[in-house]
Amino acid sequence: MAQSSLSDTLRHGSLDLTPYEDLYKHFHAHPELSQQEKYTSQKIAAHLSQLKTYEVHTNIGGYGLVGILRNGVGKTILLRADMDALPVKELTGLPYASSVTMRDADGIEKPVMHACGHDMHITCLLAAAETLANIQHAWSGTLIVLFQPNEERGGGAQAMVDDGLYSKIPIPDYIFGQHVMRMRAGSIGSRSGTIMAAADSLKITIYGRGGHGSLPHQTVDPAVLAAHIVIRLQGIVSREVNPSDLAVLTVGSLQAGQTENIIADRAEIGLDFRTVKLETRQKIISAIQRIVEAECMASGSPKPPSFTPTRRFPPTSNDDYVASQLATSFENHFEDFDGDTPRTNVSEDFSTLGTCKGIPCCFWFIGGIDTELWDKAEKEDNHTDEIPGNHSALFAPVVQPTMKVGVDALCLAALTFLGK
Repeated sequence: MAQSSLSDTLRHGSLDLTPYEDLYKHFHAHPELSQQEKYTSQKIAAHLSQLKTYEVHTNIGGYGLVGILRNGVGKTILLRADMDALPVKELTGLPYASSVTMRDADGIEKPVMHACGHDMHITCLLAAAETLANIQHAWSGTLIVLFQPNEERGGGAQAMVDDGLYSKIPIPDYIFGQHVMRMRAGSIGSRSGTIMAAADSLKITIYGRGGHGSLPHQTVDPAVLAAHIVIRLQGIVSREVNPSDLAVLTVGSLQAGQTENIIADRAEIGLDFRTVKLETRQKIISAIQRIVEAECMASGSPKPPSFTPTRRFPPTSNDDYVASQLATSFENHFEDFDGDTPRTNVSEDFSTLGTCKGIPCCFWFIGGIDTELWDKAEKEDNHTDEIPGNHSALFAPVVQPTMKVGVDALCLAALTFLGK
């Protein structure tokens, strides 16, 4: 399909998004934690079934589901959205704010919030599914809409693949996804090559010898040991990684003991690090192990530390050809498109859907921050970093134009490759 006609086709087939704005607010007010997306999945399946044009498959890799629309000969395109929310207590004050609590995987009751925009992703994909179903005369091929569970813990895409996803659906030629980010609403950004870093998370358990707080000489204090480790780990990126590489290391949790006057017998360190290059990732892993083991030895730890991987996200890399084709479509349609958006250390498991079968993928970002708020922050010495972003209890994307851009982007991606 000619680039000039893509926007015309989309304009003629555009929906009244008011019902979808209500649907978005429903999803926002009813979030569900990773691997517990039962009612979200049921709501999505019911909506797809009402469109009457989609073959729906549910409970893939947990609560994952897909809708398939077969519309003649042509390419097969997969559009993906994620569904899970986060254990965050919402502080936005929105009239549709979440007050939900759920038990997490450890059985602990937690407040739950869509603090990462997955509710927007779901709604945009459902609206795109209806739009593309309404304009079947304008394209030919097969469209797959995929709703993925458990993105936040990095396991959902792999779980769907392992559960036979590609035996249930046609193998796509191209896979597309998007994420709402702390960017000016109405804007959209993508790039060729790596757009999102790989991420690894570890739980490190270090062992001491417990005892009374008044008799520290009879103990090996894991709190002091952990403190040394935390400080020493900060030197890995600043002193061992090439400054031209993209890398970050964060100690996100540190737990030792339960009360003031007891020296514990162990401590746990929760560690997260982000990389783009595989060799940099391996260098950081080796450095972590070297530092932790050396500090344990220096402190006289009675047993070696243990390292337990808790999450693994691959890098998200956009295929050069696909990214260039989409850039042309996006430039012709959107007023605010950046085809060389900066890489981010935020991570996704989206690319697993493609790399497992060697399928080209492309991912992009859409802005969700109120335009007046963004413009004001930019004028005030570029204080946009102070605007609450993803995973913040105050993250509140404006519904429009965020949703309109997200719907159009998904539709354009499909139409770019589903020509008559």
